[in-house]
Amino acid sequence: MAPDPDPVPSPRGPATRPADPRVDRDAGEIATPVALRWRRAEDEQDGALFPDERAMERHVGTGAYRGMEFLHVNARSVINAVPAASSMPFRYTINAYRGCSHACVYCFARPTHDYLGLGIGEDFETKIVVKVNAVERVRAELRAPSWRGDPIAMGTNTDPYQRAEGKYHLTRGIIGELSAARNPFSILTKSTLVLRDLPQLVAAAERTSVRLDLSIGTLDREVWRLTEPGTPPPDKRVEAVRRLNEGGIPCGVLIAPVLPGLSDGEAQLRQVVSACVDAGAVSITPIGLHLRPGVRDHVMGWLAEQRPDLVPLYQGRFRRGSYQAKDLGARLAATVSSLVRQAGGEAAGGPRRLGAVDGPAGEPDDGLAAHVARHPSGRSAAAEQLRLL
Repeated sequence: MAPDPDPVPSPRGPATRPADPRVDRDAGEIATPVALRWRRAEDEQDGALFPDERAMERHVGTGAYRGMEFLHVNARSVINAVPAASSMPFRYTINAYRGCSHACVYCFARPTHDYLGLGIGEDFETKIVVKVNAVERVRAELRAPSWRGDPIAMGTNTDPYQRAEGKYHLTRGIIGELSAARNPFSILTKSTLVLRDLPQLVAAAERTSVRLDLSIGTLDREVWRLTEPGTPPPDKRVEAVRRLNEGGIPCGVLIAPVLPGLSDGEAQLRQVVSACVDAGAVSITPIGLHLRPGVRDHVMGWLAEQRPDLVPLYQGRFRRGSYQAKDLGARLAATVSSLVRQAGGEAAGGPRRLGAVDGPAGEPDDGLAAHVARHPSGRSAAAEQLRLL
């Protein structure tokens, strides 16, 4: 059995460990019916997401999950088709949870809670929608005659290894179903809880293509605590990259997002790149911050309270819309490319868009470059990025 993952910090309390799966974790919870307003979200194909809204229940977390609420729903469908107009490098996704306890201030998925009639601030962080029938639905949908075995990306909206996964084990179950069906898949996460499922991932990799990416935006502890307080420490995520690659699971890193004035210093980027090259990351990809409607107002309000000195910088960077100027993205890509080479890595074919078929999963295309990182010894951490997507 894999050792327990590192403590997962709560954004509103001390670090806690995921509950022991052998213990009845639901004991003492309060279950009450709840009504939510369901509207079409970007990763869902129609408004009728759940067969009976009256069946949804609100479970108040206790113990390690105190301060959280879990909204149990039964989904009609769990494998979601990405809209044809999307620039994402994948066509299908699975998201077993909505909302995310990682509490990343910049999270682009926050507006999905507005679709439910919930807030995009604290509600998004503490009121987690749990598709309790996700494993059963994945099994059924993979067996459907119409399913063609396309690659599936997980972690494209909210993190499949957020704190709720320590309680519900839905991601583990979904991995089992994808493995049984020999269906290729990829996972993007910020959590060391993924190490709990290393044996399952190794078993799946013997049957199909499996790709992991860890999101590590900075190793600066002060910036980490300020911007993503519910995530495991970034140095522990670097160690997870090492352990996954050593275990035979190709794992890359997204330096994401790079935050203007907070984590975009060359010394900060160098620290992340060097650590990840040393950990054997098969790719290192920088992603600049983007602020979509809703998230922009949330972040600007947060900056006004936490870092008012940065408000003018962000107003300037995002005065024309959700994305920063392309020349800033090109500069970031060039900087990271240079840092990869200095750390003993090798840039992979120069700049390319994340929408390319072999780009990592889970982040919107903003024109930055992906790099294959090679171990300082010169030995490739993996033969190449898996051409999964």
